[in-house]
Amino acid sequence: MKRERFWQKYWDEGLEDIDPALFETAYTDLIRPVFKKFPDKTACAYFGRHVSYAELDREANRFAHMLLARGFQKGDVLGISLPNMPEYLFAWLGTLRAGCAVSGVSPLLSTQQVAYQLRDGNAKGFVTLDIFFADKVQELVAQLENLRLIVTAKAGSFLPGFEGKVTPIEGRTVYTFEEILQEGKFPTDEPGVKITPDDIAYLQYTGGTTGVPKGAMLSHRNSVADLLIYQKWLGWKEGEVTALCGFPFFHIAGIFVNANGIYLGGLQILIPNPRDTDHMCAEMEKYKPTLLVNVPALYQLLMANPKFRAMDHSHVETCISSASPFPEESQKEFEKIVGKGKLLENYGMSETSPLIVSNPVKGKKKLGTIGLPLLNTDIRLLDPGTGREVAVGEPGEMCVKGPQVMVGYYGKPEETRHVIDGDGYLHTGDVVVQDEEGYLRIVDRTKDMIIVSGYKVFSVKVEAILAEHPAIRSVALIGVPNPERPGSEIVKAFVQVDPMYVFEGDEPALKEDILMFAKAKLAPYEVPKMMEFRKELPLTPVGKLDKKLLRREAREAKS
Repeated sequence: MKRERFWQKYWDEGLEDIDPALFETAYTDLIRPVFKKFPDKTACAYFGRHVSYAELDREANRFAHMLLARGFQKGDVLGISLPNMPEYLFAWLGTLRAGCAVSGVSPLLSTQQVAYQLRDGNAKGFVTLDIFFADKVQELVAQLENLRLIVTAKAGSFLPGFEGKVTPIEGRTVYTFEEILQEGKFPTDEPGVKITPDDIAYLQYTGGTTGVPKGAMLSHRNSVADLLIYQKWLGWKEGEVTALCGFPFFHIAGIFVNANGIYLGGLQILIPNPRDTDHMCAEMEKYKPTLLVNVPALYQLLMANPKFRAMDHSHVETCISSASPFPEESQKEFEKIVGKGKLLENYGMSETSPLIVSNPVKGKKKLGTIGLPLLNTDIRLLDPGTGREVAVGEPGEMCVKGPQVMVGYYGKPEETRHVIDGDGYLHTGDVVVQDEEGYLRIVDRTKDMIIVSGYKVFSVKVEAILAEHPAIRSVALIGVPNPERPGSEIVKAFVQVDPMYVFEGDEPALKEDILMFAKAKLAPYEVPKMMEFRKELPLTPVGKLDKKLLRREAREAKS
């Protein structure tokens, strides 16, 4: 018997599920008309360089033909480890047109971490910056026999004065982008590789819900489905979007925004370093983006920049926030700057291509929630302990089913069965509460849940309340083992103090003030028993709070 999706009543007027037959196409086929319609339009802007759709089409085809000439076949994997720059787009689209799979690799990973990802995904090629050639690439090829192709891009395009020496490697093919894109080297027509909806478009690595990094296999069908679902949800029109996105392309959110931008025939402003908020502000002044996309921590960095606060944001229509919770108080402050009703918080993960939940565009937005399940998407909320479905208003692990859910983890059938149950629902690892209108609020990751004497402490909830204190810019909660009560934990808060906050007293007095604030708003077992002030809290490469690092530091401090 089909479950009732009661939240559909609260979708924007006129929205309904999309005919699944529309998902039966490859992304490369879906976007082909765009290049015919907008050849002279700018596809991306990068430090004053403008790449037209005709140029992107031509250079992607050259890259695709290069892969095929080097023996790449349908299904082969290419790792791309570049910041957001035009060469990423040439390699990304060229790889897809060759029928191969893109695997984004963070440039911030260690050589050993990169080697693990390329080995695990059986990557045949690797694209990186020239400045990494001498150390990282030489070490990689010594470890990876199947890595037959290396392509380098110039770091000097965004780091003036930085240049790496690229030299031949015996038994491997080494190209610079200049060589691949030179006139007459490779054909400029689209290669005739037949790509089906079942072919894998992305091998997206993620820590997932358990264990070491795993490659989520996302098919063209997965990618097309999520794109069409989100486009219908947003109601955007072709040719009218100018996007500035802080997510790196190696992250699923960054490549999803890019895929949407190309599908719409929009202009993308490429940002290689989203922490350089002065550069972001200068690009906003120049190009007047209609769309901003970022993680909450990077929006907060923008809010701390006086240039962003003083800017005219009337051209901005939507500000999408994703990948981690955005504290409600910070959301209110952000909307005071950009305009009320412009912030659109949503939710996704690598395993779901990525989006599955979003606040409505025209209808009610509930600050502090991630919104409603999207079109063609079903969810169940299950008690993490018993696996039974919970009632409205009760916390449960969100499990999702839809056309955007991955094929599985590459080479890891047991891990796949661990997260996708017999009914086809992916267990996200996120604990949420759903209200009577269907809006979802994240209260924790199952692995971040803190157990205090048998009570569950949901860190996201506590962090949101603590963030209301005027002294706190950012806060992260972890559980520290309680030596006096085996199996129980102590709540520890890492706090970044707002430098603009004025407090007449010393650090212990400020800690006591924050604790008194917490005791007035939280249950006794939720109140932090330990508190540590930090000038900055550690962030992952995409700007999420790095709780793994904080836990490791806490363990090492005890040993």
